[in-house]
Amino acid sequence: MLRSSNPILSKKDAFTPAAPQYGQQFGQQPYQSYPGQSGFGGPQDPYSQAPRTVQGRMTLDDVITKTAVTIGILVLTAALAWNFVPDSLYFPAMIVSALVGFVVVLLVSFRRVISPGLVVLYAAIEGVFIGMISKVFEQVYTGIVAQAVVATFVAAGVTLAAYKFFNIRVTAKFTKVVFISTAAFAGLMLVNFIFSLVTGSGGLRSGITGPVSGLSILVSAVAIVLAVLNLVLDFDYVERGIEMGAPASESWRAAFGLTVTMVWLYIELLRLISYIRR
Repeated sequence: MLRSSNPILSKKDAFTPAAPQYGQQFGQQPYQSYPGQSGFGGPQDPYSQAPRTVQGRMTLDDVITKTAVTIGILVLTAALAWNFVPDSLYFPAMIVSALVGFVVVLLVSFRRVISPGLVVLYAAIEGVFIGMISKVFEQVYTGIVAQAVVATFVAAGVTLAAYKFFNIRVTAKFTKVVFISTAAFAGLMLVNFIFSLVTGSGGLRSGITGPVSGLSILVSAVAIVLAVLNLVLDFDYVERGIEMGAPASESWRAAFGLTVTMVWLYIELLRLISYIRR
C-alpha cells in the first residue's frame, strides 16, 4: 500500500491497483490451459472469446491534465475575485474562503471515493482566497505576485528535475520525517492563527507591512522547505501509483494533492518575498 506525507494523497485506499483482467490476480499471469485441456481458456471453453472488461488506469497524462484543470480554475476564480470583490470585503472574503476551503479539503480527504466535483469546488474556493491575499500584497509591493508565481513554478520544476535526474530515492524513514514535520508545522500555524485573532498581533508571522523579525523569515523558510519536500514525496507517490496500475479516477486525487501543495508553496513564497523587499 502506497503512503504519502501529503494528507490528501495518504488516503488509505488511494492508488490501489486497478481491477485485474478476468481470470487474473495481481502479480499472476492470466489462467492458461494446456493443449487438449478443456476449461477456462481452453479450446473447448465457450467463454474463451467473451469480451473482458478492464478498468481504466491512471496515466501521467491524466495527472498532468487534471492538475492543469484544477490550477486553471483556481487562477480563473482568483482573477475574478481580484477584479470584482469590493475592497471593503477583502478581509471577510479571505477568512470565509480560507475556512470553507479547509472544510472542502477535509471532505475530499475523508471520502473513500474521490469526487471530481469537490476537487473543482476546492479549486474555485481557494482561488477566491488566493485572489484576495495576492491583491493585498500587490497593493503594497508592486510586482510581487508575478515574482511569487514565477518562483513557485520554478521551484516545482527544479524539484521535479532533481527528483528525476538525480534519481532521488524516497525511503520510509524520509517519508515519516517529512510527515511528522509537516503535521507539527501545521499544528503550530493553527495555534499561531488563533493567537493572532485573539491578540491582534502576527505571532510568529510579521504583518504585511512593518518590521520583519528573523523568526518570521525562519518560519517562512522552513515552510518552503517542507512544501518542496512534500512535492518530492508527491512526485514519487504518483509515479509509483502509475506503476501499480491505480484506477484512472485516482488522477483527480493526485491533481488535488499537488494543487494543495502548490498553493501552500505560493503563499509561503509570497510572504518570503515581501520580507525581502522591505
